[in-house]
Amino acid sequence: MRLPLQLLEIVRIRTVSVAMAAFFAVIAFASAGASAAQSCESLVTVALPSAAVQSAVVVPASSTLPAHCQIDGVAAPTSDSVIKFQVRLPLAGWNGKFNGIGNGGYGGTLPVSGIAGPSLARGYATAGTDMGHDAAVTPGGTWAFGHPEKIADWAYRANHVTAGLAKTLIRAFYGVPPRLSYFIGCSDGGHEGLMEAQRFPDDYDGIVAGASANYWTHQSAAWVWEEERSALDDATSVVPPSKLAMISQAAVAACDDIDGLHDGQITDPTRCRFDPAVLQCAGADAPTCLTAAQVQAIREIYTGPRNPRTRESIYPGLERGGEYNWPGDRGSLGRDFYKYFVFNNPSWDFHTLDFDHDVASGDTAMAAIINSTSPDLRDFKALGGKLIMYHGWYDARVNPRNSIDYYRSVIALLHHQHERDFNDKAPGPAKETDAFLRLFMAPAMTHCSGGTGPNAFGGLGHPAVPDDASHNVLIAVERWVEQGIAPARIIATKYVNDSPAQGVQRTRPLCAYPQLAQYTGHGSIDDAASFVCVKPQQADGDDD
Repeated sequence: MRLPLQLLEIVRIRTVSVAMAAFFAVIAFASAGASAAQSCESLVTVALPSAAVQSAVVVPASSTLPAHCQIDGVAAPTSDSVIKFQVRLPLAGWNGKFNGIGNGGYGGTLPVSGIAGPSLARGYATAGTDMGHDAAVTPGGTWAFGHPEKIADWAYRANHVTAGLAKTLIRAFYGVPPRLSYFIGCSDGGHEGLMEAQRFPDDYDGIVAGASANYWTHQSAAWVWEEERSALDDATSVVPPSKLAMISQAAVAACDDIDGLHDGQITDPTRCRFDPAVLQCAGADAPTCLTAAQVQAIREIYTGPRNPRTRESIYPGLERGGEYNWPGDRGSLGRDFYKYFVFNNPSWDFHTLDFDHDVASGDTAMAAIINSTSPDLRDFKALGGKLIMYHGWYDARVNPRNSIDYYRSVIALLHHQHERDFNDKAPGPAKETDAFLRLFMAPAMTHCSGGTGPNAFGGLGHPAVPDDASHNVLIAVERWVEQGIAPARIIATKYVNDSPAQGVQRTRPLCAYPQLAQYTGHGSIDDAASFVCVKPQQADGDDD
């Protein structure tokens, strides 16, 4: 659906000057009448559409957070909806902005650590939602069984409703609406961020979407595929978890030097051709080698699930180097999708999944509702929205190349638009995409944070990082929206034992995809200042 003429005119005026728009927003904020604002406690009386505030209390200042008003409420946009939300509003020093915080997995709890986190400390009004169900009552994906409206709440409605309610409460409390709104989330929170940009492009001015599980129907197939071959909680899997660290060490040893630098990590796993066959046992199975069946299973995990009839790829595989991180609960996420979303059968056995017909059935039943894979971000772009995506190369919960595939799909859509328009003067689809969307791939980082590589840069789940745009992804998207300065690189930090209190071990630049960080040949390899971002051809030593 294209933007209406009235909204297009607003877009035209807004994009004349980012600085002018911000100026008028500040004037509006400063000139609002104080009499329009309400006290924290009185917010329980605010009339909300299909929702109600249950409590509004003042939370005293702590060593890390300012005094603020905490508002808890419930929204019921449908007769089967019970969407809990929480909003936190600084009592003093509000920066005039709003930050929506994403959830994770199947949700079921409020993302309190995000709502009451760094953004609140920086003067933001913050909000989050449990996505429409209570994990203590219906854990995992069990809540979806027989509840299509709750599926829609989790998929897209809860965050949109929460954003609208939060803005209403912000206006009631301060007397003015937020002048700018931002969203940050990782994992399912990344899925939520892309959903906001695609379905509700006017909810947020800037979005940070990490490790986006936006292709949930096919990601679920991949979770089952991987669990059948190697999983922590399934005795029938082929590769035992005890062998994964050995495989990881061998992969890193084989591919560490591809980028010309021996630093204990693989900068770009797509260039690694490590074959686990080098670890195959010469005789009987042993803890230090792989059986032929295990070699094949690892190869299939690298490849990712394929349709057994057409041999077409269903979803990207996991990457070489991060094998030590493969065990986890991702299998239960995939099992629950097919049990409760697709087949409505709690007794369904994941070993029976047909990667041809059953995957197609999952798409037919759920893709249009829960996937945020649409590459059409033109409305978000037209409104002046900016989107930063990031993904760790060692992520074993949301497969990293999925983010690259999505980024490329946006470029492809703009390419087809150019072909239709025959506009030779346009800058080209790749440059148009980079004007509002940037992707940063983090070497040796696992899911949203952690891993052996630099992994702290201000996203949810990361340790504390410097409060500036070069190190903090949320501040980077702020500066992009408010000052028009697009991020070319973001500095990631590896703390000793991932603890800021223990000091910095290494910093590295994360370069806007497809560029890669290349060592200049001077300075410490643990200092980001010793690296430059270059095109992949230059990283290979080809200056063409």
